[in-house]
Amino acid sequence: MKYPLIPTALLAASLVASLVACQANPVSGRQQLVLVSEEQTQASSAQAYTQTLSEAQKKGKLSTDAALNSRVKRITDRLIVQAGNMYAPSREWQWSVAVIDDPSLNAWCMPGGKMAIYTGIVHKLNLTDDEIAQIMGHEIAHALLGHGRERMSRAIAMQGGMQIGSVLAGRDLSVLAPVADIALTLPHSRASESEADRYGIELAARAGFDPRAAVRLWEKMDAAGGDGPPKFLSTHPAPGNRIQALSALVPQMMPIYEKAR
Repeated sequence: MKYPLIPTALLAASLVASLVACQANPVSGRQQLVLVSEEQTQASSAQAYTQTLSEAQKKGKLSTDAALNSRVKRITDRLIVQAGNMYAPSREWQWSVAVIDDPSLNAWCMPGGKMAIYTGIVHKLNLTDDEIAQIMGHEIAHALLGHGRERMSRAIAMQGGMQIGSVLAGRDLSVLAPVADIALTLPHSRASESEADRYGIELAARAGFDPRAAVRLWEKMDAAGGDGPPKFLSTHPAPGNRIQALSALVPQMMPIYEKAR
């Protein structure tokens, strides 16, 4: 049987990737493809974050609501402390959080702790502090679990073998700029979303936020989807499965929450 020819660049990329040992994530233990160093990932993410906030500021979309900004910072400060307990190197990250005045139901945390939450998700869903903590805990978990670095590695693999070689050698960091833009805007995989749910609810519980709020949050998100899930909810896993999985985690998280309180 004849098989279609594999493009040379893609074949080279696959060969190089296969020669790079996968690394076990220090938080989850899951094996991940790693073609980019933590320093490279954080540097490119910091650039993307600065550009994102600069564009938001030019459009007048950085929230000037002092009360909301203070509220979000108070919540994320507690999560950041526990992030350091979950993954010690994050204590050295240059954490930052912005509130973006936009109707989207969205929030994110880039590698290295650069975060944002949109006013749309807070106001449209009438979120409590516990529910905001679940959102940001979930997003912080993505960063702790190295999901951004993993996505960048996959994106680089698709760029071709020569670019992989340049990145691995640390010679051509310019390759990371477009890769970071692609990787950070792609939806997370099913495995990544499930991991972020699992560790995000624990992170919030450790910080003294009610784990039952995770179920309420995703029920609100599901209801707000209309003809399709909001951008933040993603399609992996399905809302019903996600709520079921979180509900199963609540009994395990309640003792952690009670102790933290």
